[in-house]
Amino acid sequence: MWWRHWRKIMEDMEKEFEEIERMMEEFMSSAHEGTFGPYIYGFSVTIGPDGKPIVRKFGNVKPPVVEEAGYREPFVDVVVDKKANEVKVIAEIPGVRKEDIEVEATERVVRIKAESGDRRYKAKVELPVDVDPKSAKARYNNGILEITLKPKEPLKEEGTRIKVE
Repeated sequence: MWWRHWRKIMEDMEKEFEEIERMMEEFMSSAHEGTFGPYIYGFSVTIGPDGKPIVRKFGNVKPPVVEEAGYREPFVDVVVDKKANEVKVIAEIPGVRKEDIEVEATERVVRIKAESGDRRYKAKVELPVDVDPKSAKARYNNGILEITLKPKEPLKEEGTRIKVE
């Protein structure tokens, strides 16, 4: 009797670990979208009162949606610099030449596409503020693409200072 109960627990745990493995493979095969560092992803496994494993995910990284097969989404960060009054999009796209990179910008989105041999990257980056796409400047050096855009309206500090007692 106890043997069947034990086997059921082990089968349930095996299914949960297979799901965890699938999630980790999906996560590791993709890049991070719209997330600002530090980048954290993890899970915890505990056994519930009914003897079944409980898997809880945590972190600020979501697996990105791949637009087309064969393209990898690069690691991208968006920085809003209020002092310099500019928005920077920084993307890691190693292994391509600057001639192989295409960048398009609208008021709220920057699209990046690069192809060189077996290296293929594609990203759609949503911007936190409206920008002037005609102000865009892009630099590529040592695998890092940096796109600088000017916001349509000057960036202001938000919020009110609060005294801590």
